[in-house]
Amino acid sequence: MIKKGIALFVLPLILFISFLFGQSQSAENETLRELRRLNEMLQHRLDVVEKMIDDVLWYERLGNYAFVDKVYLTGPPLWKEKNPTAQGAGNPVKFWSYVFIPKGIDLSKKYPLIVLPHGGVHASFTTYHTHIVKEFLAQHYIVVAPDYRGSTGYGRSFYEKIDYGGLEVEDVDASRQFMIENYEFVDANRVGIVGWSHGGLIALMAVFNHPREYKVCFAGVPVSDLIARMGYKSESYRQLFSADYHLGQTAEENVAEYKRRSPVWNVHKLQTPLLIHTNTNDEDVNYLEVEHLIQALKAAGKQFEYEVFQNLPGGHSFDRMDTKMAKEIRLKIHKFLAKYLNPPRPITTVAEMDKAAYR
Repeated sequence: MIKKGIALFVLPLILFISFLFGQSQSAENETLRELRRLNEMLQHRLDVVEKMIDDVLWYERLGNYAFVDKVYLTGPPLWKEKNPTAQGAGNPVKFWSYVFIPKGIDLSKKYPLIVLPHGGVHASFTTYHTHIVKEFLAQHYIVVAPDYRGSTGYGRSFYEKIDYGGLEVEDVDASRQFMIENYEFVDANRVGIVGWSHGGLIALMAVFNHPREYKVCFAGVPVSDLIARMGYKSESYRQLFSADYHLGQTAEENVAEYKRRSPVWNVHKLQTPLLIHTNTNDEDVNYLEVEHLIQALKAAGKQFEYEVFQNLPGGHSFDRMDTKMAKEIRLKIHKFLAKYLNPPRPITTVAEMDKAAYR
């Protein structure tokens, strides 16, 4: 009887303690979720502050010899609406683009345009590109650099509009159209597109989708095959693509969608003069991706130029650095572009590049 009485007392006590523990665990989980949400909000706010500071640096670094501006324009509507019947659903996506115009040009003449999409899954156009933009300006190119949908520095809502390899490409092309429509001195027949990494993917997809609009394309260490990329990248990287606000599925779940967004599966569309650079020790875009792209272009019988650099210092950034070697490689890019865009003051030596960077 005593044992039975103890059991009758202990059992409710255990259930009560379990209930309290469960409540405590639930509250702790809720607290952790709230902390993660606040941390995410803070990160977006910090990105906005960082973007504002970097914008000031653009004017500081280029303001003496270029008109620096940010223009507000629109691209296509969202690829995937959260609420298709909500107010504003179906409206074009609004985004910002940087515009760089060399001072001293004759506005009664026509000048070639360089479209320069930034890299990164979620990133933005920053003063990391300062010397490259200076080199273009010294040749009297006009430069437009769009912060297309999904770019950082504009808050969470814009961040979650990302459409990697999809409508972001059309945002970039919209920046080209904007320049032609709004600046009479931009030559619509001399437009080139230049991009590295994810920007390289965008450059390739832009000329695949709009072959008549671009005279030339350079793709440096371009993301080329998203299916292969998902295989060798980390789980946290894959989650950027399978997030609900983005593709919403893994490559395993929807191979066709990842294939649609990969340059390597669109090479049959190439009609534009193209130069590709890659580096065998690239720690971001594995050489196997670009190798696959090169092989696919050859198999499709396409005419293009490429160069594979062997284990050069800088890895993924090997030709965007300020070393003599990087400048010599970048000089090759400038010469390739000049063949098709005919800039008024083409750069022909590294010394001229140095002068452009430090004048």
